[in-house]
Amino acid sequence: MTNEAAPTRDSASLLSQFFVVLVDTSHPGNIGSAARAMKTMGLGSLVLVNPRFADALAQPEALALATGATDILNRARVVDSLDEALRNSHFALAFSARGRDLAPPHLALEAAVSQCIRAAAQAQSIALVFGSERYGLSNDEVMRCQAYTSIPTSAQYTSLNLAQAVQIAAYECQRAWRLFTGDEGVAEQVEPLARAEERERMFAHLEEALVHIDFIDADNPRRLMQRLRRLFSRTALEAEEIAILRGICTHILSDRRR
Repeated sequence: MTNEAAPTRDSASLLSQFFVVLVDTSHPGNIGSAARAMKTMGLGSLVLVNPRFADALAQPEALALATGATDILNRARVVDSLDEALRNSHFALAFSARGRDLAPPHLALEAAVSQCIRAAAQAQSIALVFGSERYGLSNDEVMRCQAYTSIPTSAQYTSLNLAQAVQIAAYECQRAWRLFTGDEGVAEQVEPLARAEERERMFAHLEEALVHIDFIDADNPRRLMQRLRRLFSRTALEAEEIAILRGICTHILSDRRR
């Protein structure tokens, strides 16, 4: 069996802009194995959201299974919420085996990873988000992402181990980068995406403006705002587009301020 060529310097730099987010992880061994999976494919960093053990990164099982990748564990972050984990991301891709009625766009794995690569080629920060071993991601957590995808499995047994899922996702990122650059190793130009923090401020501003014009009920905005999140997630909002939308909201609110 012939091995593929080693990653180029460009691919190493680009894939380091990817980070993996593990939400509510129970087993330290999965954290260590995920770190190793990331290291083999060149993904940059790891963020844990509310792991079961406060010292999950230092647990013996995590260290043992992160063979050769303890540097990823050493620089990993532990945060209290998914919003905090995604604050500086430009594009977040959720992994979920379950279909969702109200959610961001569902993309086939290959298309989803390709979109991530296009954004990363413009120095954008990309988050790959995975849920807990038992429950996966909640609907609210999926809604915090710009798209979600599923890893194809046998219809008879769809449950993947968490670390295995991270390995497949990391491999798909490495493969998509090679396809994207082709023989020349040069990526096409795309406009920079807005960061998660900028999108969240836009949604808050939009909700304020829609309440002001009585388009939504101030006491019950949740359902409509979820649908608007889904609508905007299909557009991969750019930073300049966020500025335009917030300018519209400011204009709507200006008569109240006067």
